[in-house]
Order: sequence, then C-alpha cells, then structure tokens
Amino acid sequence: MSGETAIVFPGMGPSSFSAVGKFMVFDPFARRRVAEADEVLGHSLLDRLFEAVDDYSEHTQLAFLVNSLALADRAVDQCGAEPAVCVGMSFGQKAAAVYSGAMEFGDALLMTAEMARQEREFFENHHQDVVTHSFMRTPRAELDRFLCELAERDEYYDISGYLDTDFFLVSVREQVLPELKRLITAVGGYSMYTMRPPVHAGAFGELRERIADDVLVKYRIEAPKMPVLADNDGSLVATADAMRTLLLDSIDQPIRWPDVVDALRGRDVTRLMITGPDDLFRRLDCTKRNFDVTSIEPKGALREVMAPALR
Repeated sequence: MSGETAIVFPGMGPSSFSAVGKFMVFDPFARRRVAEADEVLGHSLLDRLFEAVDDYSEHTQLAFLVNSLALADRAVDQCGAEPAVCVGMSFGQKAAAVYSGAMEFGDALLMTAEMARQEREFFENHHQDVVTHSFMRTPRAELDRFLCELAERDEYYDISGYLDTDFFLVSVREQVLPELKRLITAVGGYSMYTMRPPVHAGAFGELRERIADDVLVKYRIEAPKMPVLADNDGSLVATADAMRTLLLDSIDQPIRWPDVVDALRGRDVTRLMITGPDDLFRRLDCTKRNFDVTSIEPKGALREVMAPALR
C-alpha cells in the first residue's frame, strides 16, 4: 500500500506495574527513557509505579508517557519509521508534543505530573458523581433521542468522544448510567467500560483554566517540527499557541477520531503506526478500513526482547 505513514500515540491504555513493569525493566528503549525520567523526577518511576493503586495515578500516567515514547523509539530504530505526520489521541497528546519537537521530554514529564495532581484535586472536590461511559454498536439517532430526553429533564450530559459512527464516550451522572446502559442493550449495542474520573467534558472548564494558569505557563512549548493533527477535529497544529491549546482542549473538548481519519486520508496517509499500550484505536472499524495498521505495544515488544533468552 503506497502513501504516507502517520505515527499515532493512543489514549491511556493499561499501564499498571503488572501490565508494563517487565517491559520497562527489560526493553532497552524503555530502560533509556526510564533512566532519564528518574533523573528528571528525582526518584524511581518504577518504584512509585509498583506502589500505585489507581489506574490514572500520577505515576501511572508518567509510565504511559514514557512507554509510548520508548515504543516510538523502537519503531524508528527497528521499523525504519519515517512518519510524515503525528497524532496524539487524548492523553497521547503529551507524547505527540515530545515526538514532534514541541516539548522537551523532561518538561513533558514534569508537566504530566503536575497536571495529574491538579486533576486529582479537582475531581476530589468537583463532579464526584459524574462518570464517562464508552459503548459501541449504538446508532447515533438512538443516542441523540436519549440525550434529548435527558435535556428535557434538565439532566446533565456531555458527549466526550466520537470514536466511530456507532462508538461513543458519554459523560453522565452516575445515577443516570443504568438508564444509558439499558438503552445501549435495547438497541443492540455493547457497553465497554466506565471511567472515573470522567474525561473530555465541557463541564470541566474550571480545570482547564487551572492548568492553563498554574501549569502550562511554567513550561516551554514551541511550534511542532513536524505536522501534528488535533484529536478533536483533525486540524493542523502548526504553532506553539496551537499546541498549548491542544493540550488544554483535551480537558473539556470531545475527541473525534473519524475527523482525524478523514484528515489523515486527506494527507495521503495509508499506514498507521500506533505506539503505546492500546486496546482501542487499532481495533476500530474506521481505522482498519482505511489504513494498514502496525501496533507497537509493550507485550509484543517484550516478546521480541525475551525471545533470544528463550531459544
């Protein structure tokens, strides 16, 4: 398949110590990134990751960033990767900022840690009853009808993500979640998982302001040195201000993967390299239908590293 290659950093995937610890210990690309992270952070990332119990803890997020970039390093070294464009989906924007040259790795680590602490404090005091639910095989018309009913009741909701024509992320109060699940089942859909804290919702404007005023101002963010596409509309991120806005948009704007797919196709991209723990984007119908997909993830990389020892 001719055409250009894009590198895609996915949203948060499995990053607990049990899921990625061996990869971080044995993979040479991960070891180099971990060593640099330890120097920047002033402590052992692996030790803190081992102690973490929250799927979205500060050090789980740091491990995801480290591993996404380590896997990109592996792709460049072993696959001869020369991507023409870069995309970061949701949390993957942080890795995209580093890979594209908009941020230094050390600054991205410290920024990620600060953002995680701000998020934890915010959700300890705000929107404690809100969750984000992901589901598939649900017609858009049926979802819109349900959301209209919520609006008529003055009930809160936000669409947090459009992942495919029938795959969505929706944020609602936890008390409403059983209603949403019943609708999904009734129309032949399938519920995936529920996220706590919630993500990508317009109601989180205050968190966006806090991170803009208290976190991003501390770090140098430059114009990307390669084309970057925004995960909320597929637009080109070409300036430092646009990259800063993109990092903030992830807080209160929905992700729109079909729009990104259209933008990639418009740039003659035919191959995706998805670098990071990912159980989602590589499996979506609109991904598989439009691209030749190479998934570079910790389990596969670890098998390659360990194979010589098993012979």
